[in-house]
Amino acid sequence: MSEEMSGACWYVVHTYSGYENKVKANIEKTIENRNLQDQILEVSVPLEEVLEKTKSGAMKQVQRKIFPGYVLIHMIMNDDTWYVVRNTRGVTGFVGPGSKPVPLTEEEMIALATFMGTPQEKVNFAEGDLISVITGAWQGTEAVIRSVDAEKQTATIFIDMFGHETPVELNFTDIKKVQ
Repeated sequence: MSEEMSGACWYVVHTYSGYENKVKANIEKTIENRNLQDQILEVSVPLEEVLEKTKSGAMKQVQRKIFPGYVLIHMIMNDDTWYVVRNTRGVTGFVGPGSKPVPLTEEEMIALATFMGTPQEKVNFAEGDLISVITGAWQGTEAVIRSVDAEKQTATIFIDMFGHETPVELNFTDIKKVQ
């Protein structure tokens, strides 16, 4: 079922600082108890991998919340789901003007997915597309996409270098389709 048909959107919920994981767990437990799996589809606390210096001066990889104090929820907004989320311990409210929750736009979701480095369902590029490079060393180059990696959000093109075709991998953010 597509998102348009189901009516599910991503909403942002504000939580007490440090309660993000508790809120996620509590909402997931409520979904199970009230059988709301078809209405609240996913609860997410976006994380990123960062290098942090320990007290001893060594570097170690840790997961850090990208948006402290916020939880993302993929849900169908109705009185029941609003009530469940709004009355979850640790939730201070939905993000939106007044008391009206506002779903994230598709552009915001694509930017968020790119920022988080997560796969995006909607890939705007495909093998065989003619693209133009808009940033970096190959700016202004036009080429045909040879392969696409939706998970990494990259496309591979071939550039003629010294009489040889050389593969170059580019981020989706560095290219645009040529009409």
